[in-house]
Amino acid sequence: MKTKRLLFIPALFAVFAFLHSCAADIEPEWRPLFNGENLDGWDIKFTGYELNYNYNNTFRVEDGLLLASYDEWDAFNGEFGHIFFNESFSHYKLRVEYRFVGEQIDGGPGWAYRNNGIMFHSQSAASMELNQDFPRSIEAQLLGGDGENERPTMNVCTPETHIMIDGQLRTEHCINSTSKTYHGDRWVTVELHVYGDSLIHHIVEQDTVFTYHNPQLSETGEPLKSGYIALQAESHPTQFRKIEILDLSDRHE
Repeated sequence: MKTKRLLFIPALFAVFAFLHSCAADIEPEWRPLFNGENLDGWDIKFTGYELNYNYNNTFRVEDGLLLASYDEWDAFNGEFGHIFFNESFSHYKLRVEYRFVGEQIDGGPGWAYRNNGIMFHSQSAASMELNQDFPRSIEAQLLGGDGENERPTMNVCTPETHIMIDGQLRTEHCINSTSKTYHGDRWVTVELHVYGDSLIHHIVEQDTVFTYHNPQLSETGEPLKSGYIALQAESHPTQFRKIEILDLSDRHE
């Protein structure tokens, strides 16, 4: 009886080791940041307005979609808006489904036609100045076609930041990706694969269209290792139906 008990103990440890190895191999799950019902978990900041003042009811949820809508505006006068998820992330994959609809509001700048963006490694909404137009961040710029001209999406823009491409510091404000142009009001699926302050990939419909590294603050060169995620309201109506994240931080601690 004693011999059987002694044999059982190593077998039990072997089972525990196997279960532990299986758990380590389980992929983390995608987590929705937008719940399809309301704006819980999100903060809003418009140029010239206090935190969480939702100017002209721009950001709202209808029919399961998160809208940046201008149907309650008369004209645009520089009131740039951003909606921030209220958690900071460092290593992750972000998936967003978006489309542009309708007409740009009167007064919107020409460059903002069918223009939105995913701001990431961003400062928080609460830390923005009252009259600040854009958060300090890296932007994955979302563009829609005008029906005629080439207009790639998932470009990179850098408000108060810089990036490196192939070892070279790039200081241009915006650099185009290699994506194709998406005309009309069609849904487009994009992903960001963000690995702290090292490597970043922009992906459009499963095609990698941009890769860069070493995001940093333009003024000091300080590495951007983490930050908040935000979407924009820049004068053209935009709809989002999926915003989800695969948090990889546990694998990089």
